[in-house]
Amino acid sequence: GHLDCVECVKWGGEGFIYSGSRDRTIKVWATHGPKGGASKSDTTNSMGKLVKTLKGHGHRVNSLALSCDYVCRTGPFDPQNRGMKYDTDTNTNNTNSLAYHAALERYTSFKAKEPERLISGSDDFTLFLWHPTENKHPIKRLTGHQQLVNHIAFSPDGRYFASASFDKKVKIWNGKSGDFLATLTGHVGAVYQVAWSSDSRYLVSASKDSTAKLWEIPSGKRARETLPGHADEVYALDWSPDGSSVATGSKDRTIKIWKH
Repeated sequence: GHLDCVECVKWGGEGFIYSGSRDRTIKVWATHGPKGGASKSDTTNSMGKLVKTLKGHGHRVNSLALSCDYVCRTGPFDPQNRGMKYDTDTNTNNTNSLAYHAALERYTSFKAKEPERLISGSDDFTLFLWHPTENKHPIKRLTGHQQLVNHIAFSPDGRYFASASFDKKVKIWNGKSGDFLATLTGHVGAVYQVAWSSDSRYLVSASKDSTAKLWEIPSGKRARETLPGHADEVYALDWSPDGSSVATGSKDRTIKIWKH
């Protein structure tokens, strides 16, 4: 497998796990065993089998993001209607089956006929766009950051992705082509993480400068709001799947909840 520490892992929607490492590679692993009447000795699709290795980065891989991250995270839950995409049933087996098929329907509808897209960010200051289920070669190399890329996140609708860097900037990119769209400037310290609202209209960023900032996408190059209150660096944040709240975590040992 990998020759150095694994820095990030992502579950995809096509039966694969993606792992990024300090060895500068991304590896694609199978998550299912033999199908149909295949023999157990048939290792073509065996659980944990290395399927392919994606190479291109010149330094360690810090972050991975998939175009389907949000739809895989929310499964059968429909954020727009604040409920499930199926009728609940008192029979647990039936409910589980309904939930699975509703989640699969949402994923299939989201993906349409396009391949799953993967973005990787690295200490080499670059990002790569991949179609990992189809090709082991990158589709595009994305440059512009002046320091290491710390975190990446796709918008829930897959139209955009955002990258956070130690250069104090957040950059917005086209989620399909990888084309550069905008630089969000305002933080005075390294940006550690970013997260999207469920409607893909807003982005929030966490920084070493002890603040989080709210941005309107794609129109706003300046922060719409600054969220103060932490006494030290803001290391982590997440936007709730239903879009109602943001949680931030800081070096000051506190977690704060912000209502949208």
